[in-house]
Amino acid sequence: MKLATLCYLRRKGQTLMIHRNKKTNDIHQGKWNGLGGKFHLGETPEECVRREVKEESGYVLGKISLKGFITFPEFDNIEDWYVFVFISDDFQGEMIDSPEGDLCWIDDDKLDKLSLWEGDYIFMKWLQQPQAFSAKFTYNNQKLVDYQIVFY
Repeated sequence: MKLATLCYLRRKGQTLMIHRNKKTNDIHQGKWNGLGGKFHLGETPEECVRREVKEESGYVLGKISLKGFITFPEFDNIEDWYVFVFISDDFQGEMIDSPEGDLCWIDDDKLDKLSLWEGDYIFMKWLQQPQAFSAKFTYNNQKLVDYQIVFY
């Protein structure tokens, strides 16, 4: 199994997204994502998301909010992925040229026009809600075939 984090940075009606177009053999190639990545050994979700956001964007996170947890069974056709989903509007620093892809602040009302994973169109709407969520998104050959959700 793979443990990972995902974080959506927000400011003035925009969300920082990364167009995954720089790494070879990237399962996310060509998609737009929030920032994040896989845990290092011994990391907490908070440590992982802070490190990943810094590495991918140059920004240092202040206050973060855990919004949900998503299970992706055999997402890469090999392993289950378990992803902690965060948001933050508290960050500092200068944006860097990311090694993962091109960073861009996207108007929130245009996020649904990006090339996202099918499930992202669904769960990104939940980030606005006050309650946390636990979800499972099942893909087959990179196509969403089912999802389940529980709100807390």
